[in-house]
Amino acid sequence: MDRITLGDGLMTSPIGFGGMALTHVYGGIDEDAALGVLNAAVDSGVTLIDTADVYGQPKAGAVGPAGTNEELVSRLLTNRRDEVTLATKFGITGLGSTPDAKATRGDAAYVRECCDASLRRLGTDVIDLWYLHRRDPEIPVEETVGAMSELVAAGKVRHLGLSEVTAAELRAAHAVRPIAAVQSEWSVWSRDVEAHVVPACAELGVGFVPYSPLGRGFLTGTLTREQVSSDVRGRTARMGDNWDVNQRALAVVSEVASRLGVTNAQAVLAWLYAAGRRAGVAVAPIPGTRSTTRLAENAAAVDVVLDEDAVAALDSVASLVAGGRNIVADPTWISAGRE
Repeated sequence: MDRITLGDGLMTSPIGFGGMALTHVYGGIDEDAALGVLNAAVDSGVTLIDTADVYGQPKAGAVGPAGTNEELVSRLLTNRRDEVTLATKFGITGLGSTPDAKATRGDAAYVRECCDASLRRLGTDVIDLWYLHRRDPEIPVEETVGAMSELVAAGKVRHLGLSEVTAAELRAAHAVRPIAAVQSEWSVWSRDVEAHVVPACAELGVGFVPYSPLGRGFLTGTLTREQVSSDVRGRTARMGDNWDVNQRALAVVSEVASRLGVTNAQAVLAWLYAAGRRAGVAVAPIPGTRSTTRLAENAAAVDVVLDEDAVAALDSVASLVAGGRNIVADPTWISAGRE
């Protein structure tokens, strides 16, 4: 698989792997099976492996403690560190723990603490791409990124990233230290970032790493309502109350995929590459999966070329979608709620 360059000279595969797929968020999974998926991802040419300090591996069907997904990734790195562009994130703290818990932290002491903790769990001496997972509204983003920059200077981090930031926050952070990538949700049915954030990335030469590029699996056409009812997806606006309404959006994707002889996943991933070219931004989506078959399918999307009719049809999908993309009640949790 060819390599692409995001921002700040960071080179990686044009498609990555989203580690949240291997957490309790989508139900239980055996740890050895999860490790097998990670190895298969690297075997397929995927170098960008994305995790976060808040992700927890399921333990005997229960919610695993934060940090255990990083520990899983460390097992992959033991023999394959040189094959992996390692990305992890920090900054989410008490989300959901208690009603009055502070959800994010971005103070300098916490930044240093999180970096050292992630390095320890990952069993490595350097993180290739380190994201601020969510900004702390009480701390100027310049202060947080300044502390992150000190860890680049110390050799503990190679490149910095930001997740779910506004265009203004990105510009402020980039003035402190070049940002390699912004990670936010972007897909045929989640396009709000195109208004401000994506143009800012193009302006500054920052890459974009779309998470949930397959609409948390909905756009693949392989899910049933019963499947998602037992995990977080069934509680979202799009896959809860609006499941039936959003079949019309799925129908457009399925029609395009069928005409081109590709899968739904390949069609919507190919659309993201086309959207990135249109915007002048290097794009590396990070779909997650628990299936090695799906891994190969997703990786093949980098070679899919959409014709003009396909792009136009997929461009129309967002207008058919009912329900917002935010999966929590706080509207400021995603960048669109702060623009």
